[in-house]
Amino acid sequence: MREIKWRFKHLSLLLAIAAFTSGLNAHDAAAQTAAGSPAIGHAAPNFSRMDLNHRRIELAAYRGKVVLLNFWATWCGPCLIEMPRFVEWQKQYGSQRFQVVGISMDDKSPPVRTAYSRLQLNYPVVMGDERLGAAYGGILGLPVTYLIDGGGRIRARYQGDADLKSIESEINSLLQSH
Repeated sequence: MREIKWRFKHLSLLLAIAAFTSGLNAHDAAAQTAAGSPAIGHAAPNFSRMDLNHRRIELAAYRGKVVLLNFWATWCGPCLIEMPRFVEWQKQYGSQRFQVVGISMDDKSPPVRTAYSRLQLNYPVVMGDERLGAAYGGILGLPVTYLIDGGGRIRARYQGDADLKSIESEINSLLQSH
């Protein structure tokens, strides 16, 4: 319980800092919704992290591709249910300028590596943290999935048990428009 309170205090502080600093730049402030999430139609916050295979993953490197950016955790049941579909989509649409990128919000990588292997994930997974979560408006519930177009703009945000048919329909629409 103490750890949860500590995390909540630090997350609240990070969100406050993010809100303050985005207020310093009019463009950044316009790109944020009232809740602090990046607004649909605005640029997805870039990040650079090492994936589980020790390769550098930078969101900006996927410009020109439709990206499904999925925040998840090994203890999240709905996350584990939807991830096999993401594997299928990576196989099906990967050659059509589509890329899945997973961001695990677990505290440590060993359980993530186990899940990565067990689920036979075919896309990069990086370890997330409060700072990366704050860049995306605070990830307070999982899963959270963003669809990002080839120009690096957020086109959709899904939270919780999402309708996978709707997500796939949006992926197809984005792939056809680019």
